[in-house]
Amino acid sequence: MAANNTKPKLSKSQAAEIVQKHYKLTPTNLRFLPSYDDQNIYIATVEGGEYLLKIMNTVHTRDPTLIELQSYAMNFLHQSGLPTQTTLKTTTGQLMIQEDIDCGYGLQKYLVRLLTYLPGIPIAEVPLSPELLYQVGRIAATMDNILQKMEHPQLNVLQRDGFIWSLSNICLLEKWLNVLDGDPLLEIVKSVLHQFKTAVAPKYSSFRECLIHGDFNDLNVLVQENEKNGYKISGIIDFGDLNFGCYVNELAVTIAYMMLEHPNPLEPENEEYLMCSSKKGIPLLRKLFEIGKEQVEKVWVKSAAEFRDSQPSS
Repeated sequence: MAANNTKPKLSKSQAAEIVQKHYKLTPTNLRFLPSYDDQNIYIATVEGGEYLLKIMNTVHTRDPTLIELQSYAMNFLHQSGLPTQTTLKTTTGQLMIQEDIDCGYGLQKYLVRLLTYLPGIPIAEVPLSPELLYQVGRIAATMDNILQKMEHPQLNVLQRDGFIWSLSNICLLEKWLNVLDGDPLLEIVKSVLHQFKTAVAPKYSSFRECLIHGDFNDLNVLVQENEKNGYKISGIIDFGDLNFGCYVNELAVTIAYMMLEHPNPLEPENEEYLMCSSKKGIPLLRKLFEIGKEQVEKVWVKSAAEFRDSQPSS
């Protein structure tokens, strides 16, 4: 989304200056972390804490209410026991600040937050097991149920009409279909859009609407090793796509990304950022269409039932 002059590119010295000035913390170690739109900088301090300095791109900086709601949701989930980041207040009590920063193309305003740092590595980097996938589904459902209790005077901002990353707005992609001219994938994409219009859209009013993370993908779920030589979820990050959608949208996004990482996706066993998913997703999409909708659903339902029945009763 962000063009070259909208995505921040602070130096380590600029980042250190912000942390010292607004949070009275002294950085001892700084390193750049991946981000598609914004800039993420890991910071360890003399005082002993570990943090993530998040600098928003200039486009999102112009919508501070949306960023405030994302921070509010993270804090709300954390208070409810989920492993999310929290936002630190500045020395003047603010949860976010706007700074005029020169990243090499003149002074521009950037919205800045200092978040707690969550341990772990992305789930994309570990072998997926049925147990770990079960954890992913469970925590996604728990998160959405908790979000339904969240209250805020400007919650309506999260309706985000026309938001391109919401599955509810999938038909907005039609304006870019010409990019696939001459590619056999075009017919598959057209078929997906047709199925949405004919089988999903007419029933949309009966779906349960809720506030969802919206991007529960393999890079936004962190894990750590557990005592059983497996992995446990240690963090949920990146609430940039938080929006009012449907429970089924959260489920679909989560399943899609977990399938991209699993060696056998039909069983429960920045440009570079986007293409990372695209390179895996295109072959998977073709495979699903070759197998057919009914057979895919049959395998999913059978596998889910077998795993459910194998779990100890709580």
